[in-house]
Amino acid sequence: MNDSAEGRVQQLGSLDEEHLIPSGTRYSLKGFRFQSPYVLKKTAGYLCHGLGPFVLQLFCLTLSTILLLAILVKVSNVAYSHGQEQAKKEKVYKEMYILQTQLKSQINRLCRPCPWDWTVFQGNCYFFSKFQQNWNDSVNACRKLDAQLVVIKSDDEQSFLQQTSKEKGYAWMGLSDLKHEGRWHWVDGSHLLFSFMKYWNKGEPNNEWEEDCAEFRGDGWNDAPCTIKKYWICKKSAMSCTEK
Repeated sequence: MNDSAEGRVQQLGSLDEEHLIPSGTRYSLKGFRFQSPYVLKKTAGYLCHGLGPFVLQLFCLTLSTILLLAILVKVSNVAYSHGQEQAKKEKVYKEMYILQTQLKSQINRLCRPCPWDWTVFQGNCYFFSKFQQNWNDSVNACRKLDAQLVVIKSDDEQSFLQQTSKEKGYAWMGLSDLKHEGRWHWVDGSHLLFSFMKYWNKGEPNNEWEEDCAEFRGDGWNDAPCTIKKYWICKKSAMSCTEK
């Protein structure tokens, strides 16, 4: 070691022995040297200046990647859900089509003894009107339906029609004494049997107001003016079903 080097070592040793010796550009503490605040600030500024944009760019890139992945996942889920929903709809439509086809086939093979809006009872079809009209118009309406204003042939039929008329309203039957007062005949030309006289309500028929046509009223029959509008009941024979 030369003299100049030894001198610098001794000088450094003397500086180390001091707790803190200020200098113009640096500080020393027990052998450890620190850069001045200005230098540290300058270095930090340089690091921030150099690394800041990179970190920010990295952060933005990472965030963008995360958002893009989230959007892709959402779109995938929506597309998958839409696909599932579409598949379900197609399955339902297919099942409905099959069911409709089967039902139509069964209906085509179905034999109905009466039209759809008629009621079948003991081999006959009955139509209960939805609106009211007078007795003569009711007779004609039934004829247009290839039927006749109802002619009662049995006690069971009477009971069935009486109960139905109570639910739907007073209704004309095919019975009148228009041709001969007091002689009641059905529209098919047959006369009223004595055994059916029991179905007249008490005190009826009384012909109080030119009452020449019979109606279902309450629990029995009543004579009423033929011009009054009432519901009516048509009757025709039921069709027989044969196996194909």
